[in-house]
Amino acid sequence: MLAFLLVAAVSAGTTAALTYREARTALLETAQDTAVTSFRDQVQQTAFGLPMRGGEDLESVLRDIARKGKPHPWVVFAEYGSVRASSGENPVSTVITPELRRAARANPHGMFERVVKDGVPYLTIAMPMVFKTGPYSVVPSGLVLYAVMRLTDEQINVDALLMAGRDGALPGLAIALIPGLIAARSVLRPVRELRQAARSMGSGRLDTRIPVRGSDELADLARTFNESAAQLEDSVRELREAEARARRFASDVSHELRTPLAGMLAVTEVLDEDADHLDADTARAVRLVSAETGKLAVLVEDLMEISRFDARAAELNADEVDVAEAIRKTLHNRHWTDDRVRTDLPTGIRARLDPRRFDVVIANLVGNALRHGSAPVTVRLRTETRSPSGPALLITEVADDGPGIQPAVLPHVFDRFYKADAARTRSAGSGLGLAITLENVRLHGGTIRAGNRPGGGAVFTVEIPLHTEEAGG
Repeated sequence: MLAFLLVAAVSAGTTAALTYREARTALLETAQDTAVTSFRDQVQQTAFGLPMRGGEDLESVLRDIARKGKPHPWVVFAEYGSVRASSGENPVSTVITPELRRAARANPHGMFERVVKDGVPYLTIAMPMVFKTGPYSVVPSGLVLYAVMRLTDEQINVDALLMAGRDGALPGLAIALIPGLIAARSVLRPVRELRQAARSMGSGRLDTRIPVRGSDELADLARTFNESAAQLEDSVRELREAEARARRFASDVSHELRTPLAGMLAVTEVLDEDADHLDADTARAVRLVSAETGKLAVLVEDLMEISRFDARAAELNADEVDVAEAIRKTLHNRHWTDDRVRTDLPTGIRARLDPRRFDVVIANLVGNALRHGSAPVTVRLRTETRSPSGPALLITEVADDGPGIQPAVLPHVFDRFYKADAARTRSAGSGLGLAITLENVRLHGGTIRAGNRPGGGAVFTVEIPLHTEEAGG
């Protein structure tokens, strides 16, 4: 729109300037040509006796010439040696310049000049009297007549032209604004629709389409956008359907495996009790079946848990708990009360947490540190406020004394079934522990990150916003 108005303004200004210049030139040249021609004719028709002296006769002749001035009255001056006379009150003009006097002496055919004196424009004409000595030769007589004519009327007309050009340009710009708005709307409306459609698609509404109008480039762009959006919608729908089928399959399989696994676990427990009475080979086989059945049961439970997160069916049953006591209970239930696990748990820190899910978070992190790191594993608890306006954070750290996590592995530690060591195909975990931990922390509105301590060893940091005031810590 600004570019359109700028072009209109430049066009209007250029047109007005050219028109003004041409009209001004025409007005001034018309007055100038009329005055010069008339003055030359009057001078040529007047006879002067030389040598002359100033007096009433000379002034009378000059007044007679002045009365016949065209297109406006003149003031006529005469200069001959030291003689000065005029048709007016002053014998000498302050408007006639030295340059015009010099030019008049050098050019026997006369000269003219436009002069502005005290803000008033004048036309000054110099016409020397000459003697003809031949068809094409003349000799200056020394007498020079000057006509001084005000150009006030011409200046008024020129100013009127300027005002008309300026006053005409402003309405012209206002009128140009109307087609400019129409043109801008016709161009920008499809662009706005495209922007809104792109935002709508970015927010997840893949069924967004743009109305196609006309057959120009913007219409082609709208058509291409609609085709791309339709293809993207089909692809995303297929991916979602495939993902839903995969989740449903994992959930159904896990659910169907629970019943036979329950029976298998019951049988393996009985066999474990009688394993000491069996021969060595049979006892090893029984214990292997029992261990693998236990791993399978853990895997099935983890699959069902992760399926609930994928289906967004996981719920947070929060309650106000003593965080340090909850961590001690988790460690005690897993029999991690020996020197393998150390704690730094200030008392009096209370927070609204889901006790079961927080138990899973601590158990998975400590168990992962014991399996893949090196004892002792340290569990630390603290609170922190990072900004005056920000919420207080409940921070739990689980660190080990192992070799740490390789930099290439760090971005993938929370991926499902990810194994840092490709050769390690068997482990006590299901490969879903850290992924379930991540989902449980997110369900609390918190974050978890993995890293390495400067002195060696991996450290996992859980940050959960505190929704209640702690009594200490």
